[in-house]
Amino acid sequence: MAVRQLRLIGDPVLRTPSEPVVRFDEGLARLVRDLLDTVQVPGRAGVAANQIGSELAVFAYNVDGRLGYVINPRITDLSGEQTGPEGCLSVPGVSADRRRAARATVTGVDLDGEPVTVTGAGELARCLQHETDHLRGELYIDGLTGDERREVMRALRARQVAGPR
Repeated sequence: MAVRQLRLIGDPVLRTPSEPVVRFDEGLARLVRDLLDTVQVPGRAGVAANQIGSELAVFAYNVDGRLGYVINPRITDLSGEQTGPEGCLSVPGVSADRRRAARATVTGVDLDGEPVTVTGAGELARCLQHETDHLRGELYIDGLTGDERREVMRALRARQVAGPR
């Protein structure tokens, strides 16, 4: 089992848009295995490749008994609306209510280059959107506004001043 260390806010890899996968080789297979191992740590719903230091467009998810991955994901459908708590493994110790689509569909490919479609509602929809954002170099806090954004930014500044725990 290869559970990889997570990159944290401030690491430039988290703000760098991912590169599309063009080589389907053992290196990619190893990355997917590492993502699947890393996302299965209790309390985790999704992990994007840049969160473990890779520049490739891949993420893994583990929500409500559904475990999988998508290479070169694209959101192809969003519908409805939900607002609920959201956090991020790369932004530890803070969470906020975030508006997302209530239902999301992501398309991409698997390790064999075969088409993959994942559709989810509720928490899986939130995860699909969150991980796809990561691969564009975005964090969930970027979509916060008003009091939610101010509160999260205040908490992040306080953590920086206090230093790592």
